[in-house]
Parts: sequence; structure tokens; C-alpha cells
Amino acid sequence: MPLLALGLNHRTAPVDVRERVAFDSNRLDTALRDLLDHGGAREAAILSTCNRTELYCGLKGEDGQQVVEWLGDYHLIRTADLQPYLYQHVDQRAVRHILRVASGLDSMVLGEPQILGQVKAAYHAANSAGALGSRLERLFQHTFAVAKQVRTDTRIGASPVSVAFAAVSLAKQIFADLPKRTALLIGAGDTVELVTRHLHENGIGRLVVANRTLERAHALVTPFDGFAIALEEIPAHLAEADIVISATASPGLMLEAAMMRQCLKQRRHRPMFMVDLAVPRDIDPAAADLEDVYLYTVDDLKSIIQDNLRSRQTAAAQAEEIIDNQVEHFMAWLRAQDSAASIRALRQQAEAVRDETVARAQRQLAQGRDPLEVLNAMANTLTNKLIHTPCAGLREAAAQGDVDMLNLIKSLYRLNGGNSCS
Repeated sequence: MPLLALGLNHRTAPVDVRERVAFDSNRLDTALRDLLDHGGAREAAILSTCNRTELYCGLKGEDGQQVVEWLGDYHLIRTADLQPYLYQHVDQRAVRHILRVASGLDSMVLGEPQILGQVKAAYHAANSAGALGSRLERLFQHTFAVAKQVRTDTRIGASPVSVAFAAVSLAKQIFADLPKRTALLIGAGDTVELVTRHLHENGIGRLVVANRTLERAHALVTPFDGFAIALEEIPAHLAEADIVISATASPGLMLEAAMMRQCLKQRRHRPMFMVDLAVPRDIDPAAADLEDVYLYTVDDLKSIIQDNLRSRQTAAAQAEEIIDNQVEHFMAWLRAQDSAASIRALRQQAEAVRDETVARAQRQLAQGRDPLEVLNAMANTLTNKLIHTPCAGLREAAAQGDVDMLNLIKSLYRLNGGNSCS
């Protein structure tokens, strides 16, 4: 049963195509059952994120064309329109693909950790839907172990490579006691939302979000047990903040140097960490000259991020070596399953021959035949039936001049000399 990884991602398809083939997480069980019933898969899992949609399948047939057609039919897209954006990986390449995906090596941001959680969610959805067989079950468990090894043995995720993550990482370097600190975030766009999330995950003591639209600030900060204020309230709360991170689209400065001087007096010169992620700037550059203010701009963070990306690229090369090794480990397990199935079939075939021959001998004995004659006949019958298949293979290979097959059969049956089939 071939393994297939079929899908598209941010490299192969534009966002409008990715949107059309995305799966509703609330209906994954229905999609998986339909894939098993009509899509040519014996077992399956579906990974669907904003950057990729991928189907991992154990196939009923020898190729994935039926799965391709199912994907198009499910999303009401012609196969010819969908095909140019798709990639297909079979067996060893499929194993390598899922290991790279879960380890963050195939992500838009190299080494990002969120994808592993998304792969785990895809596994749990498939497991709940009863769509996993023994091979995909083993593949996913192997994938999780390898992704953990990559995280443990390399520095693929150690260095921040987004401005939001970099800003929070710097804050942690300056304030080791984040649970005792207050952060004031100015703006309510995507960047501030990411900063809010990272600060919350790192245990920030108090979160305050200031925005022109108070309702938007409330919506952003409420899930993180924070507080929302209007922009005009900033002067009243600025002195409370140990960390200030601003990312607005304002054409003018949000924080003047004079305001900062007054704030520092109220704080009795306790240090403030400030990050200006806005272009044009939100924070007066002159604030950097004030004592007890640590001010970073988006350009400062970009320099850090570039260094970190180089570090991640080095780690990625180490991760690829781990994956190369682990792909072979999984393929060895897969080959063992195939051999085990063949051994079971061979044993069942031999046992059927044995049972039939013994039953015949028992009937002959019951009829009063000479036991020695019956025993010899049974031995001859067993011998002829058990060697019939390899002997036929040897004759056919010899007739066709197939030296490789001849040598294979000789090796399999440990035949040092010529065959003795008659």
C-alpha cells in the first residue's frame, strides 16, 4: 500500500487558490470519511492551515490520481485547474516531506514552531474520525518524535525571526521578572496582536493596549486578561509601563521626548524598555538619549533577525541530516511490515498444503493402506508441492535468460549449486 503526501502550499499556490482548497476544521471528520469512501484512500489525515493544505494517505491503488480528483470534486474545482499547484510525494519522499513540515523546515518562516501543533491537530482529527490505519498511525508518532529531536538537538527555533518575537525576547533579556512587569502596547494591528500573544505566553504581569478605537483594543486584549485604553489616556498610564511597544499607522509621533522625561521622573528613573515598530516612527528618537530608556527601532530588530536567520539556516542543515537518518528508520520499519505480511502469507500457504496432505494420508490409513507406503507418499507429495513454485520460477527465469531472477531465487533458497527441480 503506497503512502502519499499530496497538497499545495505558500510556495506553489497563491492565497486565493489556497483559500479555495482549505478545509473547515469543524467538518474534517466528514471530509475524511468521504475521502476514504470515494477518494481511493485506505487511511488518511488532512492538514489544513493558512499556508498549506495537505492530504496524507495510505492508498488503495498504485497512484494518487483518484485522491487528486477527490480533492477537486470536494472543493468544486476542476482537476485541470487544480493540478498545476499540486505536489505529490510517494513512500520515502512522502515520509521525508511530513518530517520536514513538522520540523518547520518547509514553513514560510524557517523553523517556526506552530506547524507542529497543527500537524498534531490533524492527527487527532483523523484519529477521532477513525481514519488512521497502522501505517499512518506509526508515521505520525515517528514524525512527532523526530520533530522533538530536531528541536532538542539543533537551534532551529532558538532565535527569534519575527519582529514581534524579537521584541519580546529583548524584553526578557532586560527584565528577567516579566510576571512583575507592566507592558503598554500602542496600536491594535497584527504586529501588536502577536506581541500581546508572546508577552502573555511569557507570563507578563499586566497588559495594557492603547488604540484609537477603544473597541478594537478591548477585543484584542480581553482574551489575555488585559486592559484597554484610548490613545489620549497614554500620558496618565505611561509611568506604569516597564515595557512600551508601539506599532501604529500614525503619520506623527505618539510619544514625544518631553513626555518621556516627565514619565521617568514619575518612575524615579526605573528603566524602561521601548520598541518602535512603526514606519514612520511612533516614538521620538531623542528618547534614546535619555538615561534609563532602552529604545529599539524596527531596523535594530531587523538586524537581529537577519543574524538569527543565518543561525537557523545552520541549524536547518543539521536538521536535514537528522531527517535523512530518520526517514531510513521509518522505511526499514515499513519494509519489515511488508516482509511480515509476506511471511504470514507464505506460512498460511504451506500450512494449507500440509493440512490437505495430512488429511489425505489419514483417509488412506483409514482405508487400510500400508502405513509405510502412505508415509512415503505423503512425504513425496509435500516435497513436490512445497518446491513447485520456486522450481517454476527457476525454469521461467532460465528460459528467459533472467540472470538476476535466477540469482535471487538461488539466494532466497540458499542454493549453492544448480537447482534440482525435475
